[in-house]
Amino acid sequence: MGDREPEEPRPHRRVLPPDFVWHEPNRDIQGYEQAKQFVSSFFEAFPDISISVEDVIGEGDQVVSRYTIRGTHQGATEEFGPPTNKQMELGGITIHRFEGGKIVEEWERYDNLSVLQQLGLAPEQ
Repeated sequence: MGDREPEEPRPHRRVLPPDFVWHEPNRDIQGYEQAKQFVSSFFEAFPDISISVEDVIGEGDQVVSRYTIRGTHQGATEEFGPPTNKQMELGGITIHRFEGGKIVEEWERYDNLSVLQQLGLAPEQ
């Protein structure tokens, strides 16, 4: 599918309603504003982030995407701490549920421990 360099480090209001629900592996994000904060903190930690979409499959009101995110930890955030200047690669799968042309719910699956290990923030196993 190709690499995507996001135009702006936030989800777009035109596809996310105010009551959007995002099920992350370790928490649920409720609403557009929380989603915006979560995405902004990720872009703050990894300002050179690139996202490659590998596959997209849709049926009915759901679309599944498989992706790879790459970036260098250059920004301090609560989740990732001070910059390590290490690169990370994260593969994941998202299921999007649509209503009225907007993503109303999303389920995200990825290996967060692997990211922490790549950044030297968790011991290798």
